[in-house]
Amino acid sequence: MREISLVLGTAGHIDHGKTALINALTGVNCDRLIEERKRGITIELGFAPLKLDDGRVVSVIDVPGHEKFIRQMVAGASGIDAALLVIAADESVMPQTREHLAIMELLGVHDGLVAVTKIDRVKDDEGMVDLVVDDVRDFVKGTFLEGRAVVPVSSVTGEGLDDLRREITALIDRVKVRPRSGAFFLPVDRAFTISGFGTVVTGTAYHGTARPADKIEVLPSGREGRIRTLQVHGQNVENAYAGQRVAANLAGIDIDEITRGDVVCSKGIFRPTKCFESVVKILPNVKEPVRHWQRVHVCTGTSEVLARVSLLNTKQIEPGETQSAQLVLEEPVVCTYGQRFILRFYSPLNTIGGGEIIYPYSYKPRGAALRSKILGRIENLKSAKTPEDRFSFLINDAGSMTKSEALQVLQDTQERLDSITEKLSSAGKIVIADNVIMSENYCGEIMNALKQSVTQYQNHYPSEAGMPLEDANTSRAVVNLAVSRGVIVVDGNKLHTPDFVPQNDEAFNAMTESVKKICMSHKWQMLTIDELKKELKLPEKVFTKIIQAMRNNNSLALIPEGYVLIRELEDEMRNILRGLGTQITLAQVRDSTGSTRKFILPILEYFDSKGYTRRAGDYRVVL
Repeated sequence: MREISLVLGTAGHIDHGKTALINALTGVNCDRLIEERKRGITIELGFAPLKLDDGRVVSVIDVPGHEKFIRQMVAGASGIDAALLVIAADESVMPQTREHLAIMELLGVHDGLVAVTKIDRVKDDEGMVDLVVDDVRDFVKGTFLEGRAVVPVSSVTGEGLDDLRREITALIDRVKVRPRSGAFFLPVDRAFTISGFGTVVTGTAYHGTARPADKIEVLPSGREGRIRTLQVHGQNVENAYAGQRVAANLAGIDIDEITRGDVVCSKGIFRPTKCFESVVKILPNVKEPVRHWQRVHVCTGTSEVLARVSLLNTKQIEPGETQSAQLVLEEPVVCTYGQRFILRFYSPLNTIGGGEIIYPYSYKPRGAALRSKILGRIENLKSAKTPEDRFSFLINDAGSMTKSEALQVLQDTQERLDSITEKLSSAGKIVIADNVIMSENYCGEIMNALKQSVTQYQNHYPSEAGMPLEDANTSRAVVNLAVSRGVIVVDGNKLHTPDFVPQNDEAFNAMTESVKKICMSHKWQMLTIDELKKELKLPEKVFTKIIQAMRNNNSLALIPEGYVLIRELEDEMRNILRGLGTQITLAQVRDSTGSTRKFILPILEYFDSKGYTRRAGDYRVVL
């Protein structure tokens, strides 16, 4: 047997024979709940392996047909690759038939076939089956099922089942299986416990590959764990792929920490969102337009949340129209690029439309300029043909992001990110500086900004060796990049432009010496910054420039209570403390300097902050 990464999903009105047909094809009764068998209707999703004559096995999902269970139907249909529309011969097309087909189209299903069931019930009515088949062909015109096979069958007598199997085989040959590469993404449709094993979740894998021992996280809660074992249709497997029905036994996750609507996914690659950008289509048969900020139900993956439709350049979407829009969610969900969703009225719960997620991580914009920017982003991402195109646009849009942020924006594996960034870097489109990825344009902007900042500092303080590194207001990675490009030079802890030569300003040096002389004359009866300014009798701008320059080259510090401590006195006090021993009191320092508590306490507090001393009760330890 060869498991194919493809899911076939049923659709159709209640009591049209979906579950009976799957039972006839697979031998599996998907109605596992007592209530389902008692009432004779499907309430929850059912799953079965369909074995084809050539040895291939595909997954089949049985969905509820009753209008009350549309949420469960959407949860199952969200993960399917092809549709098996079921229409009973004794009733033909019914309301849920229409709604289910509309949902399939909104969810992006592109292929399938139709089974006309219960032909045994109309065998005495000559020509009825042909009439229903013609009715079905008219019904599916203009949809993805136009021109596809319509097969009359009976799940009771077996008539037509061989023909249906052949058509399903042809369908499987046509449908492209999902790629197995990428980050694992599994929306949970069931969670339960098995004695001796713990928590088990099931779902249809949307993306990627999972293996036992893989680290995973459950979102949106953020719980972390690992995969203990994997099964596909009851068989233990070493790999589970996108497009398969997967059961995962999780370690480190309790059953009360996970529920339908959660996503089990590769660690560190996805994150929850409360706003995504999308393209929304409203069904033509909806009786009224969808207005800006209208409250709706959003079904995506296996989750259903309330949301507001935020229109970006219009006040409403008319029936039959398609427009760009944001969905602002009342609860966080986890979603991916290209994922489909269904919209239903807040009340009554009618399906009104759906769409495709273009950008998962958005925000509610304020102002016309931001709305226009988001509209532009939607259009650009819609036209992106590859993950490289999408990431290239997003990095240009953001300017810069860390590698962990880039991983989540790309929603792919670390290997894939490394490959894409290497290509874009080689093409000169991005710059990688340590843990930061920047667009080339943004990199040029911050290089110019850094150079301008350094140049301005040099103009203000021409006698200094350069701007202190801590004043650069950027990361060390950016500084290193600027150095490698010859924009600036690092000299010790100073930054300057390559052509900069410090001025030997005798007047400036004389003023700094005046500051030191005044401070030394007062010694341990220190002056405050205002008192020093009065004694120097300098203009405000000149005084500020001198003090700032002395602070920048560590020849002066402002300590608690606003006192000025020059470097010479700081060094002298350190020698005094060492002479007093390793454990000292404030009184000892006061007596040794002939000063008072008023002045000594700020010095010791400053020394504590510098790590020269450490307070221990009434003592200080000299370090």
